[in-house]
Amino acid sequence: MRFIKISCRSISTTAIIRSRLIEQANEQKGKSTVDPVQVDRHSRLRDGWWDSETALLKMNNIRVKFISDGLANVGLPQKCPYLPLEGLQILDIGCGGGILSESLARIGADVTGIDASDNLIALAKEHATLDTSIKGKLNYAQGAIEEYSENNKETFDAVVASEVIEHVNNKEMFLKYCIETLKPGGSIFITTFNKTLLSWFGGIIVAEHVLKIVPKGTHDWKKFTPPAEMQSLLEKYGCTTKLIHGMYYNPLMKKWLWANSMLIHYALHAVKRKK
Repeated sequence: MRFIKISCRSISTTAIIRSRLIEQANEQKGKSTVDPVQVDRHSRLRDGWWDSETALLKMNNIRVKFISDGLANVGLPQKCPYLPLEGLQILDIGCGGGILSESLARIGADVTGIDASDNLIALAKEHATLDTSIKGKLNYAQGAIEEYSENNKETFDAVVASEVIEHVNNKEMFLKYCIETLKPGGSIFITTFNKTLLSWFGGIIVAEHVLKIVPKGTHDWKKFTPPAEMQSLLEKYGCTTKLIHGMYYNPLMKKWLWANSMLIHYALHAVKRKK
């Protein structure tokens, strides 16, 4: 009988690290909103985070206005036309390298960005130094929302969770802690995927495998959330939905557009009820 000798060196370091991350993620399910596998995957995208061709960066063409208009529509004062968010405190959860945080700061908001990846927080801080016009308008912190909310309850005029909830471990826990940081009457803005056959095909098969505008493995269809479920969770924690709108990415125009259909992607604005 022949025996085949297998060297431990034949096992790749990457595979070992990924295995450990998966074990850690399974242990943390229900205990934390952070999915270590997702954090690791996004951290490895650091070098291309601010690439001008990324779909995430191009999403700012509609989500910044969605937030600005939403806050105006619920009666928050706009002191200056070209700085409509002047004086408002906004929390950008899952801020990554700071793409949305910087844009909100440029129209006046005082923005705090938090992310579970220390690698991406370092990138966000570094990139912010390139624009002196937003100096003093941005604050970044590494950590999970459940940790951050402990000392920051009812602090913010608005909370933004854009392209985040589909990457967390426990969406209900995540929303609960997000809402805790909101002032009564404050707004929460969410952009995410619907959970439909079309979102699986368009958001994963086409985006990740055909057009490759998103790295493979970025999304897990099981974590997508239908709008009705999102509304129900928000209502449970004291928020009333003001607006839900469909959105989609046009790869030919390389631009995000609003849509009547919410079958793939949607944006939601809700307001925390006053006591």
